Amino acid sequence: MFELRPFEHRGNRGMRPYDPFREMEEMERAFFGGRPFGGTGAFNDLAEFKTDIQDLGDAYLLEADLPGFRKEDIHIDLDGETMTIVAERHSEHEEKDKEDRYLRCERSYGSYRRSFDISGIEESGMKAEYSDGVLKLTMPKKQQTVSSARRIEIQ
Repeated sequence: MFELRPFEHRGNRGMRPYDPFREMEEMERAFFGGRPFGGTGAFNDLAEFKTDIQDLGDAYLLEADLPGFRKEDIHIDLDGETMTIVAERHSEHEEKDKEDRYLRCERSYGSYRRSFDISGIEESGMKAEYSDGVLKLTMPKKQQTVSSARRIEIQ
């Protein structure tokens, strides 16, 4: 059962070193149907969402796919030069499951988070909007100060 595994093409990086923890996670993921860490249907804080970042010249546009979330469940936190986007989905099937109405429940719930370095961003000009399952953040770049070159005379 464990001898036949599909070949993973890694480009020119060659074979990756043996990692027993990664092997156990892959075996668990295969056994429990692709759900991480036990297959309970709940993703943990390690779950991520997909983002696109575009350079618009004077600003960056970050678009994050967060379908099925309410605007109230999405938080954008700034801490120094780090921005963290957290989205949390709550489970409703736990209460309804007592009445045995669910035959199958595959939609995931839990906390999703991504952190980004915003050292080149003007934080005061950041704007966020959420519609149709996509969070859009417009982040203006900090103005680069051009230092004027000069020569100091030696006396």
